[in-house]
Amino acid sequence: MRRIRYFSPPIILTYLGLLFITVITGFPIVYSVFGSFKPNREFVLGGARILPVEWRLANYVEAWELANFAQYTWNSLYVAIPTVIFSLFFVSMAGYVFSRFQFPGRKIMLVTLLATMFLATGTVTLYPIFRVARFLGIHQSLWGIIVVYIFSTNAAFIYLIMGYLSGISMEMDQAATIDGCSKFGIYWRIILPLAKPILATLGLLAFRAAWNDYMLPLVFTMARPAMRTLTVGVIALRDTRDGAAAWNLMLAGTTISLIPIIVIYLITNKYFIRGITAGSVKE
Repeated sequence: MRRIRYFSPPIILTYLGLLFITVITGFPIVYSVFGSFKPNREFVLGGARILPVEWRLANYVEAWELANFAQYTWNSLYVAIPTVIFSLFFVSMAGYVFSRFQFPGRKIMLVTLLATMFLATGTVTLYPIFRVARFLGIHQSLWGIIVVYIFSTNAAFIYLIMGYLSGISMEMDQAATIDGCSKFGIYWRIILPLAKPILATLGLLAFRAAWNDYMLPLVFTMARPAMRTLTVGVIALRDTRDGAAAWNLMLAGTTISLIPIIVIYLITNKYFIRGITAGSVKE
């Protein structure tokens, strides 16, 4: 039996590379968490210390009160939860149709979807989206944000669904058809239950995107501050002080806003890696 060499040069280099990536990725989070306990004067004086000289727990209390966290958290959940539900429904249905059926224009549609994955439009589309929303009368409502999120779902989600469904045998569809199950019945009774890992993965990614987005909620809630999402409210904490920016309060609010994402990940983590790797194979 071949013995694995845990300290061979390739393995050591691999672990060193992973350690470097972990440090680079985790440093901003660590700095933000410890920075949330600092008094603002440490930021004003330009100190680069990670650990605070003076620990200030009152930052969290002050940030909670100033940012109206209860209302803003509800607004964020009100936006994120319907976004996840409807996005998963439409994306999973599209992935099912593209992976299971052949129809005219299928290849063109897939190529078009693939092309949109490489277009970083960013804020370029923000003004046209706002104009359309204003025309429809939803530019000052949270449902307007939800509608935009649903119909601008990342095309990569469809490809991940297709890759995952390619591992599910077509014989199951054929057996269900023989038993009298309709196409939608196959999707609802067979495909969705078997696709739980990839759906959990995409649900987490969709929730994170809706929860962390800043520009679109900022534009849609600019005239109605009570409708701000948590991200917009947290960033606004920076300007709650006269003169110097209140970085300590903003970091305290940011740390609190990370809790729902962490909780959702802990719930879905057993599906996350399994879903993202199984769905990474595209047609």
